[in-house]
Amino acid sequence: MAQKKSTDLGAALRGLILASAVMFLLMLMIVWLTNRHFEGKKEGEGARPPAAAAAAPAGVPDTGTPPIPVSPKAAAGKPGPAPPPTPPLTP
Repeated sequence: MAQKKSTDLGAALRGLILASAVMFLLMLMIVWLTNRHFEGKKEGEGARPPAAAAAAPAGVPDTGTPPIPVSPKAAAGKPGPAPPPTPPLTP
């Protein structure tokens, strides 16, 4: 008669559970340490208003990004290519 094959399923499951627990604790520790590191920096952000909000002209929505320079033709709504950039000054 053939003997029943023994498997290591129990050891594999124990290893899987142990590895999962270790990885979870490692990730939790990284999150805790990161939060503790940035704890004081988050409080200092709200103390002053951003510079872009103070410089936005009236009637222009504040997007938080610097404005893109536009040629006078494009600002007037005329089609055509933008003028070439000015060459750098040579000493």
